[in-house]
Amino acid sequence: MFFSLAIDPIVFSIGSLPVHWYGLILGVGALAGLFLAIQEGKRFNIPQEFFMDMLLLGVPSAIIGARIYFVAFKWEDYKDNFVDVFKIWNGGIAIYGALIGAIICGIIYFRYKGYPFWRIVDICAPGLLAGQMIGRWGNFVNQEAYGGVVEESFLRDKLHLPDFIVNQMYIGDAFHHPTFLYESLWSLLGILLLMVLRRQKFVRAGEIFLSYFIWYSIGRFFIEALRTDSLAFKGNSGLASFLNGLWSPMKWLGFEQGYLDPAYGNIRSSQLLALLTIVAAIILIIVRRVTGQPKDHYSDPIVSTKPAAADAVVPESAAHTPQSAPQVRQPEPENTPDELPKE
Repeated sequence: MFFSLAIDPIVFSIGSLPVHWYGLILGVGALAGLFLAIQEGKRFNIPQEFFMDMLLLGVPSAIIGARIYFVAFKWEDYKDNFVDVFKIWNGGIAIYGALIGAIICGIIYFRYKGYPFWRIVDICAPGLLAGQMIGRWGNFVNQEAYGGVVEESFLRDKLHLPDFIVNQMYIGDAFHHPTFLYESLWSLLGILLLMVLRRQKFVRAGEIFLSYFIWYSIGRFFIEALRTDSLAFKGNSGLASFLNGLWSPMKWLGFEQGYLDPAYGNIRSSQLLALLTIVAAIILIIVRRVTGQPKDHYSDPIVSTKPAAADAVVPESAAHTPQSAPQVRQPEPENTPDELPKE
């Protein structure tokens, strides 16, 4: 018999207040994303305080959006236990909801600071993937967002995973797909791809951010079907068959879809949203190119329409610098006898 070696989700406690791995890992992911944004922002002379304030506003907005999105699809589980809506440390957030919340916050914040939306989100795109890449390990600790049942040999011999991951994937009475790991690695590849792409001269404003959506959504479409906890709804059977058909190449690689209770739904919402996001992002790139909307390239300077007030303040050192003494005009010398004008 195999005994699960599940990681304690609580790191430590401060008095009666427990500190969860989940929140700690999400915090590390947010800081990693902030670091990447600040480093890239230096190329455009954007102060790091701008990104730090953005993080302070964006993270709560993202968490609220992620929780609202999740609870909306799980309302039957929360309507009689409304207090549980706020227990986010128990898990239960949706990345697409987080993106919606963060984008709404970004639109308001960037406008307030006078920066163009598309230029700033381009800078932030790799940081978003970094946050997601690290944040998925919070699901690992909580033993959530995992996939369908697999053999132990699949994890050890085919994927060559270390013991601490294999052991943590023993949930209930079986081993499961480490979908958190699949998505984390996909995000890592995406970071590298975006960093290469943003150095290309042909890239226009907004296209790095839209490429982020395309890349992430491709991975999410295929990984989502492996999971057993997908948010879902009952939809058209033809649409469900279409989505399953698009996913079928995964079967060639030896993967099987995770169980989805037919009574709960037949269409995974994240799969459908991922597909719609890919199509919408591609169309938006084409339309913006055809209409000439993205006049700026990624590498062009970024200028705020609302310069910081500090820029208009005379530096203290200059304020105390004594003014130069006025120049006194010296009288012109009189002509000497040797220099008398000749008649």
